[in-house]
Amino acid sequence: MTVAQRSDVAVAAQLFRGFGDPTRLAILTELLAGDRRVVDLVEALGCSQSNVSGHLACLKECGLVADRPEGRAVRYRLATPAVVDLLRQAEQLLADVGQQVALCDNYRTGATNGR
Repeated sequence: MTVAQRSDVAVAAQLFRGFGDPTRLAILTELLAGDRRVVDLVEALGCSQSNVSGHLACLKECGLVADRPEGRAVRYRLATPAVVDLLRQAEQLLADVGQQVALCDNYRTGATNGR
């Protein structure tokens, strides 16, 4: 593997770490249904406003969500159709292999086997 390929893989891993956070993934999934304000996401996810806002800032900085002012509020949306496509493909993949993923000791939440 070349240095450039390793760099590409590292960036891809960063991207997937972003999707790997449950709160960020829940925000992205909520945005599949359309634009949302922070208050809408707070209500839907049951998280604090500061938590949701922090995750939205991360997602925006990475180019996964975009925002637009609406009066004193801000509405967030998925930034590109590619994010929608990826989330839909993930839904299909989970339909196919979700049970095995749920049973996998290597990636179970709280796993301490070092993998």
